[in-house]
Amino acid sequence: MKNLSAIIASLLFCHVLFAQERNPITADQALELLKAGNRRFVEGRTIHPRQDPARIREVAKGQKPFAIIVGCSDSRVPNEIIFDEGLGDLFIVRTAGQVSAAASFGSIEFAEAVLGANLIVVLGHTECGAVAAACNYQKPVPGHMITLVNSIKPAAMTVERLVRQGKVAQKDFVNETVKQNVRMQVEQLRNLEPILSEAVRSGRTKIVGAVYDLATGKVEFLPETETVQK
Repeated sequence: MKNLSAIIASLLFCHVLFAQERNPITADQALELLKAGNRRFVEGRTIHPRQDPARIREVAKGQKPFAIIVGCSDSRVPNEIIFDEGLGDLFIVRTAGQVSAAASFGSIEFAEAVLGANLIVVLGHTECGAVAAACNYQKPVPGHMITLVNSIKPAAMTVERLVRQGKVAQKDFVNETVKQNVRMQVEQLRNLEPILSEAVRSGRTKIVGAVYDLATGKVEFLPETETVQK
């Protein structure tokens, strides 16, 4: 009887959890908004939208972000600035190397399923320190930083093999690993059960990869059909 009660309670909780309306901005529209905002940023035409006192009061009542950004913690990549967006527009999850684990997964699922965002962007950046450390994975790493390195290491080892085969230049090792790491994380999120995988299969949500160039400020969105290099 206790088990039955627990199941019923769980189903009721899920019904309440997923009963929220989705953001009316579609994934494709959200992607275009991000691209347009980044163009303004690169060209020095930022408009700093939705950052006034009225917007502060509006979002105090609740949030409805139109996109989720899974990005790196690097201080040079402030997401709202590089996409020229405002308060409540983006739900951001940031870790070094944009490495995702259980807590990050839960945060992403919350923003997709409860807040109703229809686009998830995995955003890496050039010359990423966490990725560079993973590219030197033979060297010991202190403390919990080893967790980051181990998470990115498969991407680094794949690109390292491509360097040995002459398919990638040595000078591009780190930045190609940045892209490979993004691709692998996109694939991981697309297949993450039970929420995100269903969201992708149903067409409700898109998950795409992108790389921010520290030297130019430009965000390169990777082709949606681009697969992980083997």
